[in-house]
Amino acid sequence: MHYGVMIFPTAYAVPPGELARAAEERGFESLWFAEHSHIPASRETPWPGGAELPQMYYDAMDPFVALAAAAEATTELKLATGICLVIQRDVIQTAKSVATLDVLSGGRFLFGVGGGWNKEEMANHGTAFEGRWKLLREKIEAMKQIWTQDEATYKGERIAFDRIIANPKPIQKPHPPIHVGGAFPGGMRRALRYGDGWIPLLGRGDDDITKHMTAFRQAAREVDRDPDTMEVTLYAIGPDADLVKRCEDAGLSRVVFGLPPAESGIVFKYMDHIAGVIGMHRR
Repeated sequence: MHYGVMIFPTAYAVPPGELARAAEERGFESLWFAEHSHIPASRETPWPGGAELPQMYYDAMDPFVALAAAAEATTELKLATGICLVIQRDVIQTAKSVATLDVLSGGRFLFGVGGGWNKEEMANHGTAFEGRWKLLREKIEAMKQIWTQDEATYKGERIAFDRIIANPKPIQKPHPPIHVGGAFPGGMRRALRYGDGWIPLLGRGDDDITKHMTAFRQAAREVDRDPDTMEVTLYAIGPDADLVKRCEDAGLSRVVFGLPPAESGIVFKYMDHIAGVIGMHRR
């Protein structure tokens, strides 16, 4: 099982390049950056994680720019969005950002995607909350065409373009792995339909993902997907040795530990603590 870390990159947190080097030095497999373009001042949509929305949601940097800095500072660390709010982004431009980052990182990008939760944030991008899952699917399908075809064409109900040439192409073939975020069972089904992995998130209701792995494997076989090639990543967990052990026993591919958006001394000390928990679990 792989071990990653995630953070909301902010102006007051450890810089992305410095964080990436520290993660690679400590043996973490991947670094994941969250995304929110903005938070509407109205705050009408309740945050699924609790009553008060943490400040880091307001202050998140653009994940692709931050990951480019992380790529420049490392050689082996995988770099990921966790998650990219694809439904709020232009599909052609996002395809280019993904491909560019994959090229600049030497093929180390993992594309974590999701539909989001904030209705007002989506509306400011011209995206309706209802129907966002169909839009997400069409945008992923369209980007796959852009990444794999010299002249890409896509015709869906919401997204359509005809014979476009968009370079560069990603280094990873056919494209960077697509990890679809979402709770059981909807997130699982969307991941099996158009993704290469599934990212369930703690703090969104049913947190015991380990009990769903049997259902996941069965659902994969029913749609002719090989469950052994589909990565399942439990996201934003704390340094809980028992949970890590349960995840490994259940056959998860990866756990990603949440980091505080703080200065380097605090973050690195917390990363060392996580590394110690992993070592304790391994004994």
